[in-house]
Amino acid sequence: MIYQNILSKEFALMLKQSKGHIINISSTRASMSESRTEAYSASKGGISSLTHALAITLSPDVKVNSISPGWINTNEEYLPTKIDMAQHPSGRVGIPNDIVDTVKFLLKNRGFITGSDFVIDGGMTKKMIYV
Repeated sequence: MIYQNILSKEFALMLKQSKGHIINISSTRASMSESRTEAYSASKGGISSLTHALAITLSPDVKVNSISPGWINTNEEYLPTKIDMAQHPSGRVGIPNDIVDTVKFLLKNRGFITGSDFVIDGGMTKKMIYV
């Protein structure tokens, strides 16, 4: 996370001149956890906080947002089961292009969206699952 902050500051002048965007990748783990994920969850929470802090520091010229993916299947050899898909309100597990689409949307931002975190998880963080 410290490298993200240093990199953002190093590019700040160029980003301000170009009215650029910073899009950080966080995770739904910033707001929900499983056992023994303390370090990972804390690091993702830090990215989310860094996002809104940088948005204020670099405003109004640079837009800073983050994306918090949920389950994104990046393994083409793994086919999610019907149970995997049914637990997502969207009816499916995410794919990398779901994140790409969000990045494209943010890059088209005309300047009003900044300091926000976009949860891309097929609705999983909104659904109660009881075992």
